[in-house]
Amino acid sequence: MSIRFLTAGESHGRAVVCILEGIPANLEISTEYINRELERRQRGYGRGGRMKIEKDQVEILSGVRFGKTLGSPIAMIVWNRDWENWQEKMAIEGERPESAIPFTRPRPGHADLAGGIKYNQRDLRNILERASARETTARVAVGAVCKKFLEEFGIKVGSYVVSIGTCMPPIKEGDLIKRHELAESSLVRFPDPSRDEEFIKVIEQAKERGESLGGIFEVFALGVPPGLGSYIQWDKRIDGRIAQAILSIHAIKGVEFGLGFEAGKMFGSEVHDEIGWSKQTGFFRYSNNLGGTEGGITNGMPILVRAVMKPIPTLTKPLRSVDIETKEEVKAGKERSDVVAVPAASVVGEAMLAIILTDALLEKLGGDFMEEVRERFRLYIDHVRQF
Repeated sequence: MSIRFLTAGESHGRAVVCILEGIPANLEISTEYINRELERRQRGYGRGGRMKIEKDQVEILSGVRFGKTLGSPIAMIVWNRDWENWQEKMAIEGERPESAIPFTRPRPGHADLAGGIKYNQRDLRNILERASARETTARVAVGAVCKKFLEEFGIKVGSYVVSIGTCMPPIKEGDLIKRHELAESSLVRFPDPSRDEEFIKVIEQAKERGESLGGIFEVFALGVPPGLGSYIQWDKRIDGRIAQAILSIHAIKGVEFGLGFEAGKMFGSEVHDEIGWSKQTGFFRYSNNLGGTEGGITNGMPILVRAVMKPIPTLTKPLRSVDIETKEEVKAGKERSDVVAVPAASVVGEAMLAIILTDALLEKLGGDFMEEVRERFRLYIDHVRQF
């Protein structure tokens, strides 16, 4: 890989942290830019009490000096404000206090039971703390740096919500950038804020019933040049890499590109994107049914990815479970949680798409400093236009 990153931290631990390696030197970046992305992740109607406590702010610990990257690993940290309420129960050292009551009632749909078995933990809090979607805070910080990198080459990443539960109004706006911009002013990140009340009604009904909701969101990237990724090996295919990244987001259970599963119902002549050419633009497509990739390679059209998020596992009216100590049937345990987090997941989706595209672009161009990468990009775009 051209870039790589790691995250660490527990949901109610002191902080979430990340290290990002491989970003070229001389990229301008600021905490303000990253914090804007972190704030976007915390929005969305239906979020839980945690978002009222946390106001995520990043600290850049290394890899940046005077507002520019150094080419060395970038270390970032976001402190958890809720740690103040959990210091005793999540202490790093010392004896276990009486207040740290073991969590022994696994929630269906969560990592609790499978993780407890895998890591031989009788207190499932040792599983749920790391399995929590709080970890995506660090991903969004990493993704923010990658989005800033992509912007240097005219590549724009955005997202919007398509549906929450059964609420799926038609999306009238066709332009992807405008969809994203409209979603930014929506309480649920839907590209038509006038429909917010319909979503709120569905969310409130679920809340009253002690339920949670999932939904669908779309992530896109504009300005991506053709030629990223490759068909030569299975793990180099760009759509496979993007799909894995999106599926790694908590609660995502399906991913499709362009027409996705609908393509399976259609004739080839209705699906494949016909090719055109003009002196002004070079090669172009008359449609984007395949979502911007062919043969595991970007084809110059917008990358369009759709993902489905399952309902959140924590319910205020819990499902049946079994206590792992007594083996008796019980109601699953409860944690503070959201009713719906699809809007937040769409922002995390942006981060993951930006990370993969940054990796693929650097894989294609190479370079240790931004001036070098920009020149190689210019030469490659000249090649594309002259082909």
